[in-house]
Amino acid sequence: MFPCTQCGVCCQNIKNIPELSEFDLGNGICKYFDFTNKTCEIYDNRPNICRIDKMFELEYYQYFSKKEFYIENAKACNKLQEMANIDYSYRIKIEE
Repeated sequence: MFPCTQCGVCCQNIKNIPELSEFDLGNGICKYFDFTNKTCEIYDNRPNICRIDKMFELEYYQYFSKKEFYIENAKACNKLQEMANIDYSYRIKIEE
């Protein structure tokens, strides 16, 4: 399972994800993101695009090993966290 640190920054950066356009409040933030708890209000029913492990099984297994896929997702998460000034303790660490 992908080691998400639940910072919520991905839920606040959905602007350029076509599959999530109907969830966008208009400012790139998902309408189901709970700022108080940094959680998803529809977590159990969230779209597949929001599920890293599911997307690997459905699509990305063709292009990456699971570890490579995790590393690429971790890089993206960590970059978003840096841009949002999220505390370093939330960084995802996966050995390459």
